[in-house]
Amino acid sequence: MKPHDPKDDLHRYLKAAREAVVWKLDGLSEYDSRRPLTPTGTNILGLVKHLASVELGYFGPTFGRPHHEHLPWDAEDSEPNADMWAPADESREDVLGLYHRAWAHADATIEALPLDAVGHVPWWGDDGDVTLQRIMLHMTAETNRHAGHADIVRELIDGKAGLRESNGNMDGGDEAWYREYWTRLEASAMEAQAKLS
Repeated sequence: MKPHDPKDDLHRYLKAAREAVVWKLDGLSEYDSRRPLTPTGTNILGLVKHLASVELGYFGPTFGRPHHEHLPWDAEDSEPNADMWAPADESREDVLGLYHRAWAHADATIEALPLDAVGHVPWWGDDGDVTLQRIMLHMTAETNRHAGHADIVRELIDGKAGLRESNGNMDGGDEAWYREYWTRLEASAMEAQAKLS
């Protein structure tokens, strides 16, 4: 068996996570793509916008490779969480365009540098000296974490779930099976609570 190239493996996992996040927007209305579904305001389009901003930071200035994007949340007067939602005058295409440009910039950095290339993440404080390998691992973990958020938010919107379009990655069965399964889990949770009362 031929060994895999570690950099190619890391890049492949990052790309798959990116695609999973973007897929969660497919078929959603403008409202559903941006409406908050948790008490902290989590929404799918905001997750995409956030991931664009962190890719630009980690694969840009961290390695001395400026991205030249104007990011409104970098301004001193920007509001908290400005990268976690899209105002009405910012289209889904604007956010997706930013994310795709962030991918292109990150991919160029990944292609140009070896895994042991050294960079610096100023917002990490004393632990800010990093390698490209560490940033690729970090960004893959962060993207997958937010892909999980997007999975849950999408399921709350219209019940659609799964890893990606070509791989539902869901055990069980059809909608009726999941209704029965949910009912069984709810009954079990209530029974466990009753035992403690």
